[in-house]
Amino acid sequence: MEFKDNIPIYLQIKQYLYREIAVGKLQAGEKIPSVRNLALQLTVNVNTVQRALQQMNDEGILYTKRGEGNFVTKDTALLAQTKQNLINNELDKFVQSMNALGVTNDQLSSILANYLK
Repeated sequence: MEFKDNIPIYLQIKQYLYREIAVGKLQAGEKIPSVRNLALQLTVNVNTVQRALQQMNDEGILYTKRGEGNFVTKDTALLAQTKQNLINNELDKFVQSMNALGVTNDQLSSILANYLK
């Protein structure tokens, strides 16, 4: 994983895990890799991974079983909302980029419709 300099690494790790969950690589109720394994896999400090996981635990996306590790929530409504939030964030970036190119929202609708045909 390549990290961007302008965004804290722990936030990028959270986004990575959200995407893994959203695309189904990590299923509801599934154990996620250990903190050490994630740190090795992502080549970051263990404390950085721990910070990301702690925030995800606080948000309810993950839960911890003492002595077993972290697991993806079984709350499918929360997972669906998380996926929708990811989609909305990507759409926001796209629309802002198009607006910066001078494309209005009305034009964007027809441009996108033509592109998807």
